[in-house]
Amino acid sequence: MKLVYVFDAYCGWSHGFSATLREVVSRHPELPVEVVSGGLFTGPRRVPIREFGHVQGANAEIAELTGAAFGEGYERLIADGTFVMDSEAAARGIAALRQAAPDRAAELAIALQRAFYVDGRSLSDAATYRKIAETARLDADAVVAAFESPDAPYTAAGDFHRAAELGVTGFPTLLVVDADSATPLAYGHATADEIDQRLAALRTP
Repeated sequence: MKLVYVFDAYCGWSHGFSATLREVVSRHPELPVEVVSGGLFTGPRRVPIREFGHVQGANAEIAELTGAAFGEGYERLIADGTFVMDSEAAARGIAALRQAAPDRAAELAIALQRAFYVDGRSLSDAATYRKIAETARLDADAVVAAFESPDAPYTAAGDFHRAAELGVTGFPTLLVVDADSATPLAYGHATADEIDQRLAALRTP
């Protein structure tokens, strides 16, 4: 049995789920966690953030419901509306971090979202991954090399395919996978206590 966390690093609701994810992982060290990028802003959706007029309102709702912080760095980054959220680049980034420390994938996904939503760092910039890797005491050169590798887009595409294969259509989604069955534990928002209740119900014969 393992947890599968399907998220998008540029999804505000995924950022809002970070505290719950951290708590669930802390409570269940016996459960491995697979982190999969979903690909929210790809293809024709890869446009300046001003095209998504609902962002600020949604962020306010996320902050109120989850307590997630949206920092001054983030506000500065998106202020003129020209910033482009590119989920393919973010997927390459989490894959590079995940490769460096597979057993810390959930922690690194949370750090990635903090880099954007609090510090205002672009997830298309190799320097962002260097900083996260250094802070996490990983091999920063190896992480950047993996992010910039010619194979990285195929890795990102593999994540998007994995998310679709799991039947995930929105982010974040937390699943528990046992053998060939995948059961949703949370979609969009849930508390750690709610997830514990759902896990306990699944484990009850």
